Amino acid sequence: MPEKIIQPPPAESLSPWEPLKAPVFRLLWGTWLVANICMWMNDVAAAWLMTSMTTSPLWVALVQSAATLPVFLLGLPSGALADILDRRRYFIMTQFWVAAVATLLCIAVLAGVMTPALLLALTFANGVGLAMRWPVFAAIMPELVTRSQLPAALALNGISMNASRIVGPLVAGALIASAGTAYVFVLNAVLSVISGFVIMRWRREQAPSPLGRERLGSAMRVGLQYVRQSARLQSVLLRVALFFLHSTALLALLPLVARSLHGGDAGTFTLLLASMGAGAIVAALFLPRLRQMMARDTLVLRATLLQSVSTAVMAFAPNAWVAVPAMLLNGAAWITCANSLSVSAQLSLPDWVRARGMSMYQMAIMGASALGAALWGQVATLTSVQTGLAVAAVSGTLSMLLAQRWVTDRQAEEDLTPSSEFKTPVAEAPPGAGHLVVRIEYLIDPARADDFRALMQESRRSRLRQGALEWALLRDVNQPGHFIEQIVDESWTEHLRRFDRVTASDVALRERKLAFHIGDAPPQVSRCVVEGPGRAQDRSE
Repeated sequence: MPEKIIQPPPAESLSPWEPLKAPVFRLLWGTWLVANICMWMNDVAAAWLMTSMTTSPLWVALVQSAATLPVFLLGLPSGALADILDRRRYFIMTQFWVAAVATLLCIAVLAGVMTPALLLALTFANGVGLAMRWPVFAAIMPELVTRSQLPAALALNGISMNASRIVGPLVAGALIASAGTAYVFVLNAVLSVISGFVIMRWRREQAPSPLGRERLGSAMRVGLQYVRQSARLQSVLLRVALFFLHSTALLALLPLVARSLHGGDAGTFTLLLASMGAGAIVAALFLPRLRQMMARDTLVLRATLLQSVSTAVMAFAPNAWVAVPAMLLNGAAWITCANSLSVSAQLSLPDWVRARGMSMYQMAIMGASALGAALWGQVATLTSVQTGLAVAAVSGTLSMLLAQRWVTDRQAEEDLTPSSEFKTPVAEAPPGAGHLVVRIEYLIDPARADDFRALMQESRRSRLRQGALEWALLRDVNQPGHFIEQIVDESWTEHLRRFDRVTASDVALRERKLAFHIGDAPPQVSRCVVEGPGRAQDRSE
């Protein structure tokens, strides 16, 4: 009988359009495209409206700060809500919030009561909608595509953002020139309402947890703990914050750069934004190949260098013939760096905390953007627009070089696939309020104590990332090989939640810990409920 030949599985397509074959992804991606067009129309109209009311570089730059600051302030609670509420309903609600703000902007302009301060306030309110919307959409993405398609899906999101960077400003510019700024906000409101109704067509079932919803405060604490205990995620957050702190200088000051060019007007501003978007779209098509050719850190560093060079060119560009190619390169660098870091962030997060983790990723972007807009606006006010852009270009490259050198992610990639390997504990009479203290006793060879302690630091990070309040490793003073791992949970319910958060990596870690145990029986586990000073109820098993 001839030997059966097993064919290898087909390689994943490198096509950047592959995720669009999924109907739900197409639906939500189209909605996201429209939402981004609305965002850019609003930003362009607000920025140009501000230049018509004041020529101060600081006031103009503060429009960018007002748009991005809410994401920094509200990102974490929004991410926590997106993790514990129905993501579909939450997404729909954000669309109608943006529509309401656009309506108020329209009324204020038509009534002739708009002032710089009121414009900043309403721009801030619109940013609140973005703060609510972005984390839930980022958390939905991995549900719609395979893991191998996730980089392409995120690149398509970048294409959506940058296609909207072209369409939004073009539409806004045409409306501003023909009908007036108010009608940009009218169209924004209409499109936002339509988007909300389109999302309603998506049928997603939210499986309720038998443990009930997490409390908002506890969910925020756990999200922060996860980031604090993930060296990989911290490395990504630092890099993305540094990149946007410096790259936002050009966007924040672009209205003034456009006015300073020969023959510069609203059309020039729109052309520069559209050029940046076009450069990003073209670069996104080549990202799959670039990821194969270069490591993530190399790609991020080279994109940062290209962004800095293009910003420096924009600082001294005499006309649109020089500025347009520079903006094309700037857009290509922007999406390359942002996409590379976004993929790393997504792959560093399990689904149960994804919205919270991505909200903090977005907080890093928006916080850095808001700070950068105010910083470079002030530098430009004290010196000149050219000086502000030049300094931002040089410091951007230098800071990323330092980050690459001194903040290196040395952790191996973890397998974050959910696992049901750990047996959920059962209590005859589940306790109510009160912290739960878990004690796991190990007997090990004292000669291997140092290796065991090093491994237990990994256990500490794992327990805290899952939501434990405290962790400690105790050693018996009379028996050198007797160690006790002690974990404190907020409550019995939160203790049970940790079992829902176990990943394949946690299972592998447990096996490594058990390999040190030399006792005849498995490590003894006891659970005690803290009932008051000096009192605890023991639940051993």
